Amino acid sequence: MAAMVVGALRRGTATAGGSSRSFARSLPRPVSTLVVAEHEGGFVKPSSLSALAAAEAIGKDDNRVSLLLGGSGPGLHKAAEHAASSHPLVSEVLVADSDVFAHPLAEPWAELLRSVQHKGGYSHVIASSTSFGKNLLPRAAALLDVSPVTDVTSISEPRVFVRPIYAGNALCTVRYTGEDPCMMSIRSTSFSPTEAMSEAKVVPITQVDLSFLSEGSSGKSAWVNLKSQDTERPDLANAPVVVTGGRGLKSAENFKVLEQLAEKLGAAVGATRAAVDAGFVPNELQVGQTGKIVAPELYMAFGVSGAIQHLAGMRDSKVIVAVNKDADAPIFQVADYGIVADLFEVLDELLKKLPDKK
Repeated sequence: MAAMVVGALRRGTATAGGSSRSFARSLPRPVSTLVVAEHEGGFVKPSSLSALAAAEAIGKDDNRVSLLLGGSGPGLHKAAEHAASSHPLVSEVLVADSDVFAHPLAEPWAELLRSVQHKGGYSHVIASSTSFGKNLLPRAAALLDVSPVTDVTSISEPRVFVRPIYAGNALCTVRYTGEDPCMMSIRSTSFSPTEAMSEAKVVPITQVDLSFLSEGSSGKSAWVNLKSQDTERPDLANAPVVVTGGRGLKSAENFKVLEQLAEKLGAAVGATRAAVDAGFVPNELQVGQTGKIVAPELYMAFGVSGAIQHLAGMRDSKVIVAVNKDADAPIFQVADYGIVADLFEVLDELLKKLPDKK
């Protein structure tokens, strides 16, 4: 059999260069996965834990999974320790310790990813479809001369994926036929993170060789600052309960009523693009195709008409409750419970009936 394989390869080399490559592609390839992870406060972010769940879907057996972290300071090393025990499949944690990676700039991170890929020879590279992943993956893919598969919601085979198209109205099955690595971004709400390992497991933490860095590694962009609102409410992308307001709330002042409901429910506050464009709330609260993708246990929509772009960002929610005075609003087509009424009257009743959160 070995002689037949060698003979076939030799014939392919002698007669047609493409035939040998076709034969090589038909052979089963070993699976090894690099997960590009994000961390905050000394812990790996939930979206990156979902990326590990996607790696498990690619291959549970004989899948060498490495997790890549970048940054500097004690928070990075604490996150590396968390990553080392975050998933049974993780075999190695790679740490790029440099101030260059302290901020999510695509230029140095893409160079880092190319360097790690050339050394590790991974068959798959996975990142979450966060603003960081969406910014990094296309640039890194261009450096590696491959085409990324974006916004994956399901993995059928190691190189067969399902992703939404037409703002989530249709699902497309994609087969990746390119060279290694197969790079993909995954929709974190579609992959449930596995609980941390119950028993101790020693996973090596390795420092990445950063000799490829140069003074111009940051390219044409530079980190300026980060502005965010301090709030005790849960993060919108990972909150179990989300209350969202649309243009029907009419003003920024009325959104404060929605925030009172969120306080009682321990929920995150979201908004439609129309509400954001009207200046009612900042764009970091936008839910939808061009905002954040959420899939909470409970999603409550007040004054939301249900534009297709908004539905693309919340239709995977477990239970959807919609309040709108327009009985023909598209939101009712996806809602589990619909109330045709004035949203301010409903909000007032809810605030009276619900107890304050302790």
